[in-house]
Amino acid sequence: MIVAILQARMSSSRLPGKVMKPILGMPMIGRHIERLNRCDSLDRIVVATSKDPSDDGLARYCEGLGVRVFRGSLYDVLGRFAGAAIANGAEHVVRLTADCPLADPLVIDACVWRHIETSADYTSNTLQRSYPDGLDVEVMTAAALKTMQAEATDPYEREHVTPFLYRNPERFRIAQLVQSARLDDRRWTVDTAEDFEFVSRVYYMLYPTNPRFEQADILALGIERLAA
Repeated sequence: MIVAILQARMSSSRLPGKVMKPILGMPMIGRHIERLNRCDSLDRIVVATSKDPSDDGLARYCEGLGVRVFRGSLYDVLGRFAGAAIANGAEHVVRLTADCPLADPLVIDACVWRHIETSADYTSNTLQRSYPDGLDVEVMTAAALKTMQAEATDPYEREHVTPFLYRNPERFRIAQLVQSARLDDRRWTVDTAEDFEFVSRVYYMLYPTNPRFEQADILALGIERLAA
């Protein structure tokens, strides 16, 4: 069972409530889930949010889409992921974040297939960056996630989920997905109002005629938002 766990919360410090901000009339997280549903590699999509009352509306919205929701600690995100994985019988977990509504199903599938074919404990396209910030994918075995949950004590590792794995390369088989084009200077994630404006513009320009748009289609627009 390959389970995508999409972490989301309303209490973002820089742009509160961003995951529910509308893009072409639909909350950003709804647009994100719409894209994830086009992946061939995923058996299940789960939204992992917190038990904090601020996330009640977010949880209701996702459940209304027919998406499974797991609620856990607001701050111990690693514990939240582990709980979501156990509750959904995951053998492999795909970590995704809800501030990346331009997520490309082709990139996600490629990372999952590389993970499977290399028998890795952890596979990502983030350690050796060649993809835009916002197309991030991390895949791990349930066993690796269980080890992290049991052993990780650093608050940074509990908040950011996967650092325990790549900080201990001698203990885990690590694989990477790298593309030939170097696009790691592009910023396609949403942390600020300016980021959201860029993402909304991409949807406005592409979605009405090409709702299945991919990385190449965004690049072809000729508009750029570069990392600081």
